[in-house]
Amino acid sequence: MYSSDRILTTHVGSLPRSEAVTEGVFARENGQPFDGAALDKTIADSVADVVRKQIESGVDLVSDGEQSKISYATYIKDRITGFEGDSPRRTPKDLEAFPNYSKWASRSGGVPDYKRPKCVGPIGVKSMDPLNEDLANLGAALSGAEVAGGFMNAASPGVIALFQPNEFYPTQDAYLEALAEAMRVEYEGIVNAGFQLQLDSPDLGLGRHMMFKEASDEEYLASIERHVEVLNHATRNIDPQQMRMHICWGNYEGPHICDVGLEVILPTVLKARPAALLFETANPRHGHEWQVIRDHSDFIPEDKILVPGVIDSTSNFVEHPSLVAERILRFADIVGRERVIAGTDCGFSTFAGFGSVQTDVVWAKLKTLADGAAIASETLWGGA
Repeated sequence: MYSSDRILTTHVGSLPRSEAVTEGVFARENGQPFDGAALDKTIADSVADVVRKQIESGVDLVSDGEQSKISYATYIKDRITGFEGDSPRRTPKDLEAFPNYSKWASRSGGVPDYKRPKCVGPIGVKSMDPLNEDLANLGAALSGAEVAGGFMNAASPGVIALFQPNEFYPTQDAYLEALAEAMRVEYEGIVNAGFQLQLDSPDLGLGRHMMFKEASDEEYLASIERHVEVLNHATRNIDPQQMRMHICWGNYEGPHICDVGLEVILPTVLKARPAALLFETANPRHGHEWQVIRDHSDFIPEDKILVPGVIDSTSNFVEHPSLVAERILRFADIVGRERVIAGTDCGFSTFAGFGSVQTDVVWAKLKTLADGAAIASETLWGGA
């Protein structure tokens, strides 16, 4: 993941699904009649399409766009046992502070509607078929393609626990440990197939104003410290250089006044084994936090690669390439040009059929990401 001649580009993972894909995955999710073979082909074709569009946009490290998944965390119920039904929604603390905005967002379709199953039984591997299909689709789409690499997303134990509450295990620790051991098979399967593993861990940021909104700072930090320990144990057999981890504060347009500062969680986040860290720096609430990286640069391990979000994922503004380059150069000045990859704040379609950025604008944003990286590369290597 290091680069010696230019700034590489990537994104967080999810990309818009077509109407056919969205209808198919929701029919499957809701137990409605659907043609399994037809849906499999629709998803495979969609993966090929989004890979092609990523390459055309100039993305170097590409993914399957999470085309087969209804969401980045609840998909696990089809792969591991113990999850059924639905669970109450936890409203982010910032939306509780602005109830009129929260109501408006719900009425305007700004809140996705899907099931969040809860843990009601013992957790174990249920079926590896969905993962193997995803791996095969991405492998086929990348066959013969000229890219720097491919990655695949997987939910961290902590984010699974964030959205899907435990009603079976005697303690939260026991729940996390069971999740880690069951998900280990998926993590290792992705790497063994030749792809980089991206661990999605919004629990480390978003969790503060959702799962742990009533906790003290000390309780919250102790909890996410445990989340990182469990994640590290689940990935113990994987080379850190084959892994990247994404943290965020919630991929939704909203006040975000309750977001915990990066400076608070960074020491814990840096203990995670994955070599690359993807984090938000493009949106207005976290755009200043490049200074946190600067002020904590002595504590950032030399083998860590930074993947700052230099493109916002909740706005239809297409950033100017010069602004993208400026954001990239800030981080290159701090940790060195070889240790920076240009990324996005979050995914563009965290939930199937839901995304605040219109599909055609997504590709324009990824194109400007590549254009900005090219400008930064010329600045950093042009005179070399």
